[in-house]
Amino acid sequence: MRSGNRNYLLPILIVLLTAGYIFWDQLAGWHGRIESPPRDITPRGNLADFEQTTISIFNVAAPSVVYIFTENAMDGVFGRRSSAQGAGSGFLWDSKGHVVTNLHVIEGARRIKVRLDSGKAIDATFVGGSPGHDLAVIRLRRALPGIQPIPVGTSEDLQVGQTVLAIGNPFGLSRTLTTGVVSALNRRLPTSTGKEVVGAIQTDAAVNPGNSGGPLIDTAGRLIGVNTAIISQSGTSAGIGFAIPVDVVNEVVPQLITNGKLPRPGIGFLPLDDEIAARLGVSGVVVDRVIPGSEAERAGLRGIDYHRRELGDVIVGVEDIPVRDLVEYVRAIDKQKIGQTVTLRVQRGETVFEVVVTVMDIS
Repeated sequence: MRSGNRNYLLPILIVLLTAGYIFWDQLAGWHGRIESPPRDITPRGNLADFEQTTISIFNVAAPSVVYIFTENAMDGVFGRRSSAQGAGSGFLWDSKGHVVTNLHVIEGARRIKVRLDSGKAIDATFVGGSPGHDLAVIRLRRALPGIQPIPVGTSEDLQVGQTVLAIGNPFGLSRTLTTGVVSALNRRLPTSTGKEVVGAIQTDAAVNPGNSGGPLIDTAGRLIGVNTAIISQSGTSAGIGFAIPVDVVNEVVPQLITNGKLPRPGIGFLPLDDEIAARLGVSGVVVDRVIPGSEAERAGLRGIDYHRRELGDVIVGVEDIPVRDLVEYVRAIDKQKIGQTVTLRVQRGETVFEVVVTVMDIS
């Protein structure tokens, strides 16, 4: 019996010793990890040149960018009035406290507040807006010292592929920087009025809800556009954003500050999409539909006859300026004054003729 017991006890003793050894080894290892010192930090070295440039641009431009939040009145249940809040971006235009943003950011607001780089939130008043450009100007109710207007560049010499930066407040996250390139130029950007901003800048810099009204800047830190819209199935950035070119902004904003609105020269017709015209092999602006009572109608211009499948008149020149697409037409007609006459060169079928039209306000 005793010999048999020893035979049973020996394996049990071996198991207990093994378990104890494993436990002690793990305990020692655990204590060792707790007491292990932090790793030595590897020196980083200097930032890359492009990183230093980006940081410098942001530090210079960011103080000019503001966070705009609004309170809008709306109809509630049982006839009660309620309010909805909105937010967007903008930037300081001048030392007088004028701020530029998109019209859709502040449209219908009963109260507008602007948060500056300092963190101060100041009430602002509406100065003027242009629905045809989706641009608006508001003004701080009280001027503050040290206001830093954003430097203004030009969009005329932009090139596809050049680096651009967007600063704004996407989803309420203030002073967010995104970077990208100019993806395309001379895009057409629809507005709420049914009119289009021509010559819009397309960029892959991330633009999300809340970025609207914020600046698109170049690597010199200059304003080159106002971020306005995106194309996305989800409603968030898909790498296709659009900005109103600064050359348009620099023409529109001074008039909004002075007059509160912007007369827009035109003759009163809806153009055919440039891409469709190009597929048809047409160079010029095709008159899709003539607006009743317009100067275009009085001048006898014809739109497309879809029943007979006949192309409308094609505008190929304004005064002595050749016109190959809608961008060139708008640039030429914008140089004219409302009420003056302008000579258009028009192609109808195989015939090319000239017609005199009076420029009207289509805003």
